[in-house]
Amino acid sequence: MRKSRTLNLGTGSFVLLGFAALFFLTTQTTSRGLAIFGPAHYEVIAKFDNIGDLKVGARVSMSGVEVGRVAKIDYDLNDYKAVVILRLAEQYDKIPTDSDASIYTSGLLGGKFVGVTAGGADTYLKDKSEIQFTQSAFVLENLIGQMLATFTKSKADAMNPAADSKAEKAK
Repeated sequence: MRKSRTLNLGTGSFVLLGFAALFFLTTQTTSRGLAIFGPAHYEVIAKFDNIGDLKVGARVSMSGVEVGRVAKIDYDLNDYKAVVILRLAEQYDKIPTDSDASIYTSGLLGGKFVGVTAGGADTYLKDKSEIQFTQSAFVLENLIGQMLATFTKSKADAMNPAADSKAEKAK
């Protein structure tokens, strides 16, 4: 009987510790976490033509310092733009209203993040303000496609010099 009780207490403690660890990991790894544990924040809206592969939870930084996270990504059917909600820490409440937001890549093949560059206005962003000046993500696939098209065209022109001389004579 004594052995069974000890075994039950040990098993129960192990299960409780497992749930506590799971709760801790959930609050630390999700993009939102639980509001009671997170720092005070405010949300700002930025609209982009192209966000590339920006994800919810991506960092928002100013001068290399993390000031917040991407809270939500949506699509505006009226403007045909991606709407990105930036959740900024309340301690960074002196960001000028004429600041701009750009989407950058961490390293050559890394994930995307939003970089905010401070403007010079005397008024500051507040909760639900919109950043008016944005720069979309640089999409590597588009650049490669343009380079291939240019390379293919120049190679075709080099293979057919007669077409160039005919075009010259036509002018």
